Amino acid sequence: MNTGLDHIVIGAATLEQGVKYVKDYLGVEIPPGGEHFHMGTHNHLMQLGNEVFLEVMAVNPEATAPKQPRWFGLDDPFVKAQLESQPRLLTWVVNTPNINSLQQQSRFNFGAIASMNRGYIEWLITVRDDGSLPGAGMLPTLIEWRNDTHPSNRYPDLGCFLQSLEIYHSNVDWLRFILQSVGAEQCVELFSLPANVPPYMVARIQTPSGVKQLSSKVFVQPH
Repeated sequence: MNTGLDHIVIGAATLEQGVKYVKDYLGVEIPPGGEHFHMGTHNHLMQLGNEVFLEVMAVNPEATAPKQPRWFGLDDPFVKAQLESQPRLLTWVVNTPNINSLQQQSRFNFGAIASMNRGYIEWLITVRDDGSLPGAGMLPTLIEWRNDTHPSNRYPDLGCFLQSLEIYHSNVDWLRFILQSVGAEQCVELFSLPANVPPYMVARIQTPSGVKQLSSKVFVQPH
């Protein structure tokens, strides 16, 4: 099926806060990326090895507000309130050479396929009508890059490598069923939680100063 882990997304109220968060948790200064004019957002980017990258994303206060809700849940009041208190790991993205085929065989509504670009980079990506995160961020967004080479090859290499992406969920069987339908079950490690515990993600990253972790939980101290 050729589905692969593409990148992980950190959401922040401002890019400055997101950059500081990465510095505090990983010990590196993530460089600027660019703007997403269709979505009114902007980002910072860096490699995580093996054509995987880390993206810090925030609403661009200088951009015109889009007609539709912003992607990655950035207009969701609950997500906005969380990001106002602290940046956090929002979700993950998987890539495919044929997003239309992958969407058709999926057992979940990942959203409509939108055509996007940022400078020389072009891609197709699933975006839900309300901008919400699939599975509250525990399910991935789907992406198909339209360039000959993966864009992360051009992003700065700061000596960081994604070791694992772990998802903790109270309904692991349901999660695995959805992921298998898009060939993404091998991209993550799944762990079971009690029924009353909210799901969360943990990314373990090898950095120049040792193994660190990023979490979708709020108020987690750096490790």
